[in-house]
Amino acid sequence: MANSFEALGTMHVVMDTQQVKDTFKKREFVIEMQDGNYPQHIKFQVTQDRCALLDNFKVGQSVKVLFNLRGRPFQNREGQTVYFTNLEAWRIELATGTATPTGADYSQIPQAAAGAKDDFDDVPF
Repeated sequence: MANSFEALGTMHVVMDTQQVKDTFKKREFVIEMQDGNYPQHIKFQVTQDRCALLDNFKVGQSVKVLFNLRGRPFQNREGQTVYFTNLEAWRIELATGTATPTGADYSQIPQAAAGAKDDFDDVPF
């Protein structure tokens, strides 16, 4: 999907399912993402059958959220157009490992490649 994104963070809050209409239910959750000195608390929602996805997660777990960015206009009683933005999660999974601050993961380098320095004996430094 063209508007699909992912976010990594720590599960901060998992809210109860809300039955909005007879045919529509939603459940919201918040993850905490580190952003320098100021952590960001980002609220997502799941809808309909996906509400059950959150039953498998606990506060404090590191998670990866795959989501779509959704927005729509709404005309209020005063006739003003108000815009809503939703982060619609469609997949939530435990985060597997964490990247180093530089983004490189050196733990997966095979030992043969890590020790293959014989090819560089003629390098002047």
